[in-house]
Amino acid sequence: MTQQELAEELGTRQQTISEWETGMYSPRGTSSTVLSIIAERSSFKYRVRR
Repeated sequence: MTQQELAEELGTRQQTISEWETGMYSPRGTSSTVLSIIAERSSFKYRVRR
């Protein structure tokens, strides 16, 4: 899945996805919850940073 495709699925910008990947920002709120669910169902390790 591309950054653009993920952004469209989450209703955010591609730039936001890029910022998450580089660690500039962390997902918050609903986005964090959705990413946790996706990761769990895909057997990826995903940890919410606080």
